[in-house]
Amino acid sequence: MSRIPRRSLLKAAAVAGAAAQFSWALGAKAAHAEPGTADTDPVTLDWLEDGGLGAAPGSTVGVPWPKGAYDADQTFALTDADGKAVPVQSWPLAHWPDGTLKWTAHAVSSGGRSMTGKLTLAAGVPETPASKVTVDRSGGTIDISTGAITACIGKSGSTLVKSVKRGSTEIARNGRLVLIRQPEIEDEDQGAIRFERFESAIGKVEVEQDGPVRAVVRIDGKHRKGSRSWLPFSIRLYFYAGADSFRMVHTITYDGTQEPGRASGDFIRGIGVRFAVPMRDASYDRHIRIGGDGTGLLREAVKGITGQRRDPGAAVQAAQFAGEKLPDPATWDQRVTTRLQYIPEWGDYTLSQLSADGFTLRKRTKKGHGWIAAGGGRRASGFGYVGGASGGFSFGLRDFWEKHPAQLDIRDAHTDEAEVTLWLWSPEAQPMDLRFYHDGMGQDTYAKQLEGLNITYEDYEPGFGTPYGIARTSELLFWANESTPSPAALAQQIEAVRVLPQLAAPPRQHIKAQVFGPGLYSEPDRSTPAKARIEDHLDFLFTYYKDQVEQRRWYGFWDYGDIMHSYDTARHQWRYDIGGYAWDNSELSPDLWLWYAYLRSGRADIFRFAEAMTRHTGEVDVYHLGQWAGLGTRHGVQHYADSAKQQRIANTTYRRFYYFLTGDERVGDLMHANVDSDETFLVLDPIRKIRTEPYTPDRHALSIGFGTDWSGLVSAWLTEWERKGPKWEKAKARVLSTMETIAAQPNGFVQGSGLYDLDTGRFAVAAAPVVGVSHLSAVFGLNELCAELIDLIDMPGFKAAYLDYCRYFNATKAEQAARYGSNFGTLLLFQGHSRLDAYAAVRTGDPKLATRAWDKFYNSDGYQESAPWRTEPVSGPVALVPGSEATWVSTNDTALYGLAAIENLALLGDRMPPR
Repeated sequence: MSRIPRRSLLKAAAVAGAAAQFSWALGAKAAHAEPGTADTDPVTLDWLEDGGLGAAPGSTVGVPWPKGAYDADQTFALTDADGKAVPVQSWPLAHWPDGTLKWTAHAVSSGGRSMTGKLTLAAGVPETPASKVTVDRSGGTIDISTGAITACIGKSGSTLVKSVKRGSTEIARNGRLVLIRQPEIEDEDQGAIRFERFESAIGKVEVEQDGPVRAVVRIDGKHRKGSRSWLPFSIRLYFYAGADSFRMVHTITYDGTQEPGRASGDFIRGIGVRFAVPMRDASYDRHIRIGGDGTGLLREAVKGITGQRRDPGAAVQAAQFAGEKLPDPATWDQRVTTRLQYIPEWGDYTLSQLSADGFTLRKRTKKGHGWIAAGGGRRASGFGYVGGASGGFSFGLRDFWEKHPAQLDIRDAHTDEAEVTLWLWSPEAQPMDLRFYHDGMGQDTYAKQLEGLNITYEDYEPGFGTPYGIARTSELLFWANESTPSPAALAQQIEAVRVLPQLAAPPRQHIKAQVFGPGLYSEPDRSTPAKARIEDHLDFLFTYYKDQVEQRRWYGFWDYGDIMHSYDTARHQWRYDIGGYAWDNSELSPDLWLWYAYLRSGRADIFRFAEAMTRHTGEVDVYHLGQWAGLGTRHGVQHYADSAKQQRIANTTYRRFYYFLTGDERVGDLMHANVDSDETFLVLDPIRKIRTEPYTPDRHALSIGFGTDWSGLVSAWLTEWERKGPKWEKAKARVLSTMETIAAQPNGFVQGSGLYDLDTGRFAVAAAPVVGVSHLSAVFGLNELCAELIDLIDMPGFKAAYLDYCRYFNATKAEQAARYGSNFGTLLLFQGHSRLDAYAAVRTGDPKLATRAWDKFYNSDGYQESAPWRTEPVSGPVALVPGSEATWVSTNDTALYGLAAIENLALLGDRMPPR
């Protein structure tokens, strides 16, 4: 479990035939520093976007360290640009095999002050915040104080947050979840709509962190009405020292029933988070603020005294619009004061965002009376406020319009207690219809299903297109204000809701630490025309997909974060309605392309795009309950539609980046849940439809592929091991035993698959060599994972087996046959596999592999230099909306080109052919 010994590397170079080549091949890219000599320079942290922390309660950043840099018990200090100590709370996220720190997380708080500019992180004694977060578990509630606010968290019942106080003033109470179920759905105007209303029922509460800078409480349960409990939820509440706000990460997992062709089932009409807000001020001192486009606001009072026939005075009107407490009405123009009782009180407000392109806002005086239109716009910020001069509650839902249909409600603001509901699914929208989209079209046998695959590319099987077990995570922010905030303060709160501030380490720190595959990425380099062209191509591809999300409206509660797979040039439209050509669901690893693009560049726009994809693909494309828990679904018209339920989509590799960069606990849950996903091979055979020999899953002899299957499993095991999770010892054993037994196969990785024993965690060593190579085996993160494993673990046999696979995939058929007795058959994706050539070239020092890497990159399949590398305009009547298209672009090619370009430049950028 030590570093790869230098003598082993030298021996490998000698076998490749060149001690002289070894210097360029390995250099500083793959060799870690000796223990005690690793670079421990301070790290400069910066904000992804301008504005710093703003009104957000705090931020948490993950920082990687070179192997051997710091012992596991190292503490860290943080300073600002002036050298002043900044309070910080640190904890380990991952360790190197030798026990030294690999990743650490660091939480900072606003502390009641603005935090902008760069911060410096270094070994040292952390500064303690003036107002620590404290957690009191002793009573019937869990009481958390930030120094500015105190929140009482329920341990049972329906109320998650019993109260939020600022000093002695209660700002909000009775925070709970709400769910509206519609038991049937009818087309057109048939049937009668009935609703059932459920509320949260707490099952378990756990304090995960208790300060001094950050406290985290996790609440798990289900929604309940009477004797029925369903729709599990997992809530995390985040509190930061000195902050007057807190964050909520809200996850639901669908466990209802919706059968194709049937109108009855568990149709969700609304999912929300609800708080009560005490109203203590006179109705003319109660203020409503609802976010519109950008930082736009509806700014009104419950009882408005502006614009009336009689004028109370300019100073009074200005104060009400500013949200300030009005002077005694006795000082107003008495023509207003004596008639206040005749001015309506507007108690109810609703903003509905039913699509990505429009919201409406309306209000009424109270229940039972008519609604009055109050405006509208395109894309609301998802922010609101209700309160007054004595205190008020701000609230916001992140990705409000992107994950439509969403809604904000304020009710009864004219009474002693207003009610606020943030609807993650608006009850004014159509009910959530997750039924499978067709009736099977007679595909009742494997033979027919394979025929269907040959026309629509959809792998259909009855009963497999179920949403049971998919999940979705949302993020919310809440502020307990001592009075109605100023317009500038409200604008800052809106900005925090829209783009949660994020600290980040610079690209050079990730490169220096050699995390996520040592040597596989480097900072952008335009020093030569050839390099500059590749950088331009990478920029073009990212910008194109970013623009296509907007043009094609790839938004919605279940859809936001994914991209489409293939384009229909005849219709000038992505193939959103054609079988396996629709949603991409991580096919060929666009997630990896985006995260590597971010790691090397530090670009905020790429980070946010990858963040949305990680939230989506880790939740919606994967099952978290039921018999397929731990498996993901292949690309299709609906994210869960295809019958191929496989490890390659649930792959932990796609989640690790976001977790280690942010310390996000929810993504950590997803990765830990995959540790035992090898058990799923007992339930479902991934290649059941195309097996030529009888096969029955056997606990001691499960057929598991060394490519897409094993890469998904080993990424979960490796991550659990380095995180020191609850099952890390088992996970470590699985990593080592599977590596050892893959290496022991007669043909190593080329063997293709093996029989796996769930109890021992080992593959049986085959008696005879077999050639079982697929073009898909290495394009779901296998190269990136093997690069990590080879760097972490001194196992020469595994290294040799993988390098052989790299060496021969892009070799000629004659070379393959000479080595393995037969060639690999008809293969695809040579450009994407050029990065395997590049990796093997660096590891072995073989200049022929380096030459082949660039040849396959430039002159095989995928994107060529001769491609247009531009978009063409489209508009009506050819297209639904005006925009652009690049008919030659497909997501498979984009992901593979992106990864090959990034890795080849990093590994062999100094050995590019003249162009």
